[in-house]
Amino acid sequence: MSLAEGETLRDKQIGLLERMLHLNRDGTPDLTLAMDKEEIIWKVLIMDLKAQEIISSILRMNDLMKCGITWHSLINIRRVNMPDTPAIYFVEPTIENIVIIIEDINLDKYDEFYINFTTSIDRNLLEEFAKKASMLGKANKIKQIYDQYLNFVVTESNLFSLGMSKYFYKFNNPRVSEDEIEQYVEKISNGLLSAVITSDSIPIIRCPQGGAAELIATLLDSKLRDYLNNSRGLSNGGAPAGGGGALNVNKRPVLVLLDRNIDLTSMFAHSWIYQCMVSDVFTLKRNRITIRKYSEKSSNNPTQQEYDLDPRDFFWNKYSGLPFPDTVENADIELNLYKKEAQELTNKTGISSMNDINNLKSDDSADTYHIQQAVDLLPELTIRKRTLDMHMDILASLIGELQAKNLDKFFEVEQNVGSTKVQQEFLNLFNEASERNNGSDKLRTFLILILTVDTLSDDFIQTIRKKFSETYPELDLSSFDYIVKFKQLSKLNNYANFNDYSQKSNSGSDVSNNASALLGGLSSKLYGLTEGRITEGLTSIASKIKNFIPEKKQLPITNIVESIMDPLNNASKSWIQVTDEYLFFDPKLRGGHSKQPKRQAYDDSLVFVVGGGNYIEYQNLQEWAASSTQAGSKDSKRVIYGSTDIISPTLFLEECAELGRA
Repeated sequence: MSLAEGETLRDKQIGLLERMLHLNRDGTPDLTLAMDKEEIIWKVLIMDLKAQEIISSILRMNDLMKCGITWHSLINIRRVNMPDTPAIYFVEPTIENIVIIIEDINLDKYDEFYINFTTSIDRNLLEEFAKKASMLGKANKIKQIYDQYLNFVVTESNLFSLGMSKYFYKFNNPRVSEDEIEQYVEKISNGLLSAVITSDSIPIIRCPQGGAAELIATLLDSKLRDYLNNSRGLSNGGAPAGGGGALNVNKRPVLVLLDRNIDLTSMFAHSWIYQCMVSDVFTLKRNRITIRKYSEKSSNNPTQQEYDLDPRDFFWNKYSGLPFPDTVENADIELNLYKKEAQELTNKTGISSMNDINNLKSDDSADTYHIQQAVDLLPELTIRKRTLDMHMDILASLIGELQAKNLDKFFEVEQNVGSTKVQQEFLNLFNEASERNNGSDKLRTFLILILTVDTLSDDFIQTIRKKFSETYPELDLSSFDYIVKFKQLSKLNNYANFNDYSQKSNSGSDVSNNASALLGGLSSKLYGLTEGRITEGLTSIASKIKNFIPEKKQLPITNIVESIMDPLNNASKSWIQVTDEYLFFDPKLRGGHSKQPKRQAYDDSLVFVVGGGNYIEYQNLQEWAASSTQAGSKDSKRVIYGSTDIISPTLFLEECAELGRA
C-alpha cells in the first residue's frame, strides 16, 4: 500500500507501537540510541488481552526495555501501586477498561497516565470518561488520550488478522440474527479501518455483491469518509485522532474484500510449504510454534515444546515460504556456513570452541585484535546457532509426523484431483495403514474431492462416509454432512475454476510413489539429528525430492487478485468476467457507489477474507506478487493478506462440523 520502499505492514505497526511507548513523541524510542540526546523516562505498560496479542506478536521483552518499559501487566489483575512512575495504557475502548482506569487514577496508582486505545473510542464514552476524571479532581494526571488505530495482529511482514475466531460459523449459522450480523460487521470494519490507517493510504474497495463482504465494504467506506472529513486540514506530518498520522490520499491501492465461501478447498488442503506445514501439523499462533515430540518408550503421549518466532528470525524470514525439501536443504547449507565461520574465528584466536571465547585473554596464542573480533561476533553467532538449532528440531519433529501419518500422500492425491484415477488413489490411501491416526487428514482430502470432482456419485460419497464411521468411530462427520450440503446448494459456481487449477497439476501416481520412497530416506537422515546437527548427505536427498514437487499453481483468491490488480496481463477471461461484476467503492468520492469503473492496474493491494484465512493463500499471493515483479513489470506488486483469523485446517474442520450440527 502506501508504505515506504521496502517497508512492510509489520514495520509500520512496530514503528507506531514504539512511538506510543515513547509517549507519542518524535525522536528515537530506543533509549540505547538516545542516552545523550533527551531525558530518559522509565514507564510501566498496562494492557488488556487484545493489546497483549497485538504487542506480543512483534515485540519482545528486550524491545520493551529499549523503549523504557520496566514492567508490564494486564489491566484486569491486581497490580501494586507505583506512584512515582508514569503509566502507558494500551487497551480497547470499552466501558470495563474505562472503569478500571478511573479507579487507578482515583487511587493514585501511577504518577501520570498516558491513555492509548487500540481503536477509536465512542464519543459518548469519551465524554463520560472526561466527566468522571474531572469529578475526581485529578484530570491533570491524564497527560494524553490517543486513538492508535492498531486493532489488528501482525505475524508476518504482510500478514495480519483481527483475532476474531469462528466467523465462518457465525456468518453461516442459520440461526444468526440480524442484530448479531450488524455487530459482526461493525467489529470487522473497525479492525479493517485500523489496518488501512496504519498502512497510510486511502484504498479503492472492491468486493462481490451479496454476503458479508458487501456489508463490511459499505460500512468501511462510510468510516473512511468520516475519518477523512475529521482529518482535513492536517498536513502529512500531522497526527489526527490517533497515532496513525495523516493518510496519503494520492497513491491508491486496492482493498479486495472476499467471503470465505469463494474457496473452501484451500482451508482443508495439505501443503509442502514449510510455514503451511508447521501451521497444519503443529500449532502456529501469534508467532509461537508448539510442536509434539515422541519418544521410543511413549509413542501415545508426546511431550510439547514451544518456540517463539522472533521477527528478526533470519531462517524463518528467508525460507518459511519455500517447499519443505528446499527448507531442509537450506538448513543444511546455513548450518555448514555457521560452522565454517565459527571455525575460522576460533582458528584465529587459537581456541577450540566458541564456548571458550568469554575466557579469552591476550597471550601468545591470540592477539588483541582477533580476541576483540571474536568477542564482538559472539552475540550474533550465538543467536544464529540458537535459531538454527530451533529450526533443526522443528524440521526433525515435522518429518517424524510426515512419516508417521503418510502426509506426503495426501498432498499428492489433492494435487491430482483432475486425474480419472483419483477415486481409486483415495481408496488406496484410505485403506493404507499408518503409524499414527490420520483419520482427520483423510477426511480433509475427501472433502476436497467432494468440492472439486464433479464425477463423484452420491453412492460413492455415502459409501466413503460409511467407511469413515466404521474405521474412525471417534471422528465427528458433521463437517462431511455440511460440505455435501454446501456443494448441493452452491452448485459449485465458484469451484469450477479450482477444477481447472487442479487438472493442470503435473503430479501423477508414479510421482507419488517415488516421492514417498524418497521421503522415507529423508526421514532416516533427519532422525539422525543430534543437538541440532544435520548429518551429511541430506542435501542431495532433499534435492532429489524437490524434483517431484508439482508445479505451483494459482489459487482462486490469487486469480481474483490478479484480475483486479493486473487485468491487462491476465490471460483468464473467466476470472476477469467475475471481477468485472464486483462492487466499487471510492471513499474519496461523494455519493457512495460509483458507476462501474474501467479496468485499471494497481501496484499495491490489501486482500481480506471474511471467515478465516490460511498460510497457503498468503504464500500463494506473495509468490504471485514476486513473479509479477520479476516478469518485467515497471512497478513491483505488493500484496498484504489478512482475515478475521488465520486458522489451521483442523480448526476450520471443527467450524464446519458446528455448521453441520446446526
